[in-house]
Amino acid sequence: MTLPRIPKAVVFDMDGLLCDTEVVYRDAMFAAAAEHGHDMPLSLFKSLIGLPSPTGDRRLLNHFGEDFPIAAFNARVMVHADAACEAGIDLKAGVIELLDTLDALALPRAIATSSSHRAVEAHLGKSGIIPRFHAVVARGDYVNGKPNPDPFLKAAERLQIAPEFCLALEDSHNGVRAASSAGMMTIMVPDLLDPTEEMHSLCVRIARDLHEVRGLFQIPSPSMGEGQGWG
Repeated sequence: MTLPRIPKAVVFDMDGLLCDTEVVYRDAMFAAAAEHGHDMPLSLFKSLIGLPSPTGDRRLLNHFGEDFPIAAFNARVMVHADAACEAGIDLKAGVIELLDTLDALALPRAIATSSSHRAVEAHLGKSGIIPRFHAVVARGDYVNGKPNPDPFLKAAERLQIAPEFCLALEDSHNGVRAASSAGMMTIMVPDLLDPTEEMHSLCVRIARDLHEVRGLFQIPSPSMGEGQGWG
């Protein structure tokens, strides 16, 4: 399958797409909920993936009740998550290889995440890949978070590329909704969430991993001359 347009830039989600942090936050939330005497259903955690923090907090309060100590809960989540980050967060399969290919094609790229800039540094800092992105758009850089298009529109603006010529890579349903509503060609690379019929309708492709995404690109050989190659 070919893409509908040749991308002029690539916009990456972070958690669950670039780094294996969704499982870190799943385990951190389960542990923090247990410390407060609650069991967190997996379905509740999955509904939080890709959401900005205020929206996620509201869902937690709706589930556990208005007297749930959300601030203390979030603080404990961060204690558990920070411990995991200190130990080192693994990059997802294919990240380095895809970035190498984008370097060879001289394609600009950005991160568009619901997480904070602090989280970007905590999750990706040790990997050394942050300088390989031309822009990092995080919470505080836009008004409305995912599933609204604002994070992706801001990334396109900073890259100075029209959204329709950006390829967006996402693992979450809310992220796919955000990227698609921004007008970007969107590929879902599932992590903890399976693709639904809605995801298939919004995406140009569902890829098993970033190696498959990289397979869409071909590095031009000298005989091809200038320009980009596409599978």
